[in-house]
Amino acid sequence: MIMTQRMVRARGGTLIPALGLGTWRMGECENRRQDEIAALQLGLDVGFSLIDTAEMYGSGVAEQIVGEAIRGRRDEVFLVSKVLPSNSSRKGTINAVERSLKHLNCDHIDLYLLHWPGPYPLEETFEAFERLSDEGKIGRYGVSNFDTDGMEEVFATRRGEGVCVNQVLYNLAQRAAEDELMAWCEMNDVALMAYSPLDQGSILEDSVLNEIANRHGVTAAAVAVAWTMRFPNIVSIPKATAPNHIRACAAAYDIALTEEDLDAMDRTFPPPMPGTRLSVY
Repeated sequence: MIMTQRMVRARGGTLIPALGLGTWRMGECENRRQDEIAALQLGLDVGFSLIDTAEMYGSGVAEQIVGEAIRGRRDEVFLVSKVLPSNSSRKGTINAVERSLKHLNCDHIDLYLLHWPGPYPLEETFEAFERLSDEGKIGRYGVSNFDTDGMEEVFATRRGEGVCVNQVLYNLAQRAAEDELMAWCEMNDVALMAYSPLDQGSILEDSVLNEIANRHGVTAAAVAVAWTMRFPNIVSIPKATAPNHIRACAAAYDIALTEEDLDAMDRTFPPPMPGTRLSVY
């Protein structure tokens, strides 16, 4: 079965697939390379039309794996990558995009993010982003791992209002984004992109999560991903490298979580206390 993607509308009218595949830690082991390529290709086959990567992952090797996976299929993919903060000067950002495009073996990246706050002025990074956008090398741009105060700084910066996405750690066990950031992003039309929605697998043995999964006839992974997607402005990007994991995450689209389900998960994985700061993996 091929899933039909729901789209998330972000600032500036940007449309982003609500469910994608992450590639963090891909490219770190050469003997897994072909399996990782095959997993991404299977993801495309079943309807995952967003792939997220970064120059940091495997020191560029993850981007190369993505490039191999999408060869001949570039038009099927909404492609996301990120610049390291240490490379986010005006010139460094431009050079980073050129390297990433070479790794990805394509001519443009749909969404390009600053990976986390860094040493260079945001104005300098965003100026480079706009130049790259004007040249057609990137589509839209955004940030990652920015908490509410960081987003306010972004929007106070000239060109900062071009930021349409903030990619953050968000899952049942890591809910800090709900304290203030989620409401701030919704108010300002910034989409949240949830990375590590399975908390690296640590939540999947939870008995309550599995009871809910059994009621819906799916896996705990599918429920966990569906939970992150319960709001209309959130994109979820689980990483999966086995065929059964790919299909399990795709099943999240078919789940309608009930109030009873959500209440049970809130009791097991409580919402954040006021003032909880955003975590970064």
